[in-house]
Amino acid sequence: MASLALSELKLSHFRSHKHARIDADGRPVVLYGPNGAGKTNILEAVSLFSPGRGLRHASAADMARRPESLGWKLSGVLHSLHQIHEIDITCQEGGARQVRIDEKAAPQLALGRIARVLWLVPSMDRLWIEGAEGRRRFLDRITMSFTPAHGDATLAYDKAMRERNRLLKDMVRDPHWYRALETQMAEAGAVIHANRQAALVHLAAAQDQAETAFPTATLDLIAGDAGMPETSDDFCAALADNRPRDMAAGRSLIGPHRADLFATYAAKDVPARDCSTGEQKALLVSLILANARALARDFGAPPLLLLDEVAAHLDADRRGALYHEITALGAQAWMTGTEMTLFDTLGDAAMYVKITEIDGLSQVAQHDA
Repeated sequence: MASLALSELKLSHFRSHKHARIDADGRPVVLYGPNGAGKTNILEAVSLFSPGRGLRHASAADMARRPESLGWKLSGVLHSLHQIHEIDITCQEGGARQVRIDEKAAPQLALGRIARVLWLVPSMDRLWIEGAEGRRRFLDRITMSFTPAHGDATLAYDKAMRERNRLLKDMVRDPHWYRALETQMAEAGAVIHANRQAALVHLAAAQDQAETAFPTATLDLIAGDAGMPETSDDFCAALADNRPRDMAAGRSLIGPHRADLFATYAAKDVPARDCSTGEQKALLVSLILANARALARDFGAPPLLLLDEVAAHLDADRRGALYHEITALGAQAWMTGTEMTLFDTLGDAAMYVKITEIDGLSQVAQHDA
């Protein structure tokens, strides 16, 4: 199978890293060191080699090292399938992120054509018990991994919906102001809904066809109280019919922005929100691994996996099972932990990077087991 891996990563004035460089060889990368040393900052840097705002969902301006820098730069050498790409990502003086691929300016969404990046971070541990927005974002990241153009559809939908909501709040009643916006929402919304459903089919197949030590999750897309119309024409008509209710609420009440993702621990037939903390974590790991297996077939190579502090929340058997599945898949996983011993069972199958902090600067030292 072809590979997807970073062989070189350089950070300049990014978060706590004034300058840092990591040279990798395709094996999993273990980043270890005390809390606050800058491990997650490296994962965030890698996450920016895919479309979107990265694993912290932060603005580009917030990523600059303070106080001496107003900008930052990331550089990487990406081995994608059977090609090698040089990628530079920069932000100057709080502006938008700029991407260059092989020395040519490119839109962020172009990264989705050459890279696939998945992540699991501690803030996702409460995914099943908090609001639907986080679950939609989780599902849309999965969907974008299969269909990078999904990002275009969500941007188009959100832009049209914001403009429609502004009309609703201003109590504009003339239907001529709404028609073009509702057509845009309906067309993009139908694509979003179809893409999400296709992603769930991919995940279900990947879970059914694999042997894993992690529990299987049954996933259902709930389309909101008003449901999701079957076609874009139906959706457009529903938006027009719903204007009085939407005007009273001051916002659009139907559409993919109202959807939710419902998960069930399949073996126990228990909703994920009612499972124990450990079971909820295991379900998340299972879904990330299923997503990775599906991408290995769909994209042609397993994705980059970013697993922040995942080892600390799994017992020794589950940690061993996770590392076994990562190495069997052939994925370059970037993992963080406070202690190197959490990754003992990986041995020489991984490379190791010690992260420390000295006088407010993160320091990087890489080595083998």
